[in-house]
Amino acid sequence: MHQDLRSANRRLIELRMEHADLDDAIDRLGPQTPGQELLLRRLKKKRLQLRDQIALLESALQPDEPA
Repeated sequence: MHQDLRSANRRLIELRMEHADLDDAIDRLGPQTPGQELLLRRLKKKRLQLRDQIALLESALQPDEPA
């Protein structure tokens, strides 16, 4: 169980780092880069997928609140 939590936390860190990297790439491309609309859309879609994975993992790691 302890090992599972460590690997889940590690995966969460990796996902957050990948999300931050995509943020940087999207900012660098920005709207001023002509001809890169498709790449920009793909990066944004990937970033949204990562955000969903992060949210799912965070909710799985949070303990249930007592009633």
